[in-house]
Amino acid sequence: MNIKKMDIKEIMQRSKNIREAYHQLEKRHHGSEWSVEEDALAFLTDAGLVGRHTMSQQERWPAKNTDTELEHKLGECIWWLAVLANRMDIDLEEAVEKFLTKTEKLLR
Repeated sequence: MNIKKMDIKEIMQRSKNIREAYHQLEKRHHGSEWSVEEDALAFLTDAGLVGRHTMSQQERWPAKNTDTELEHKLGECIWWLAVLANRMDIDLEEAVEKFLTKTEKLLR
């Protein structure tokens, strides 16, 4: 399988488009869109599942379909971070650059 590599701008745009589609489902099923806080909670839930599937992959917790689920949840967590950055008007590319630069300087 030949998967195209994406840049952060494409990740951000595709994530925004998918989130907008989910907002439509939320309105239809619940009468309103999820809040930023609900999105953050959903991210934390998926991040917790990354931990659980990592434990399973490392043979410290029994679970089925670990590799497939871990890959999915890692991708979903990146998606949630893009969604949260967008909803809170944070430039994710800039935030990552600042973090990496600051951390690299600290570790020199």
